[in-house]
Amino acid sequence: MKKLILWLCIFAPVMLAQNMRQNAFSSLFSDQKASQVGDAITILVVESSQASNNAATTTDRASTLGLSGKGDLGTKPLPGADLSLGTTNDFKGSGSTSSQGSVNTKISATVDSVLANGNLVIEGSRKIVINGEEQTIYIKGIVRPADISTDNSVLSYNIADAQIVFTGNGSINSAQSPGWLTKFLHWIF
Repeated sequence: MKKLILWLCIFAPVMLAQNMRQNAFSSLFSDQKASQVGDAITILVVESSQASNNAATTTDRASTLGLSGKGDLGTKPLPGADLSLGTTNDFKGSGSTSSQGSVNTKISATVDSVLANGNLVIEGSRKIVINGEEQTIYIKGIVRPADISTDNSVLSYNIADAQIVFTGNGSINSAQSPGWLTKFLHWIF
């Protein structure tokens, strides 16, 4: 019996030991951040855009040419001649355009690949369907590990070569787009 207890005391810790390679990427002193292919990361999409453009043009052009003649011969007046020619050209044009938009959302993405310099290529999407309306959010880009905060999230404006695409499908989207006859008439004219 003593031998059995001795064997259990020696080999039990070996059999129950953890594989340290599984935990090699976990740190005891820092938070878990995305660093390898397949790791998840939270993207905080905070985008705001505003653009405006104004243009005004005014041109004015005028030309006048005149010829006049009068004379007399002794006491008899000669017939007079008068010729006048003129052109005028005015143009005034103005235009303005403005656009603004704002998006705030969270989306999870995964690390698609790790570049040679350590930057992470991330990609993710989310599909939301409410009452038959479908919205899809797609994001892709390059993230520096230094831009990842301690809660494993990154702000969208810290993503290089960012592609953020919002698409929608459903009855509201269909109601906002012109019908096929209108599209055809716009194509012709």
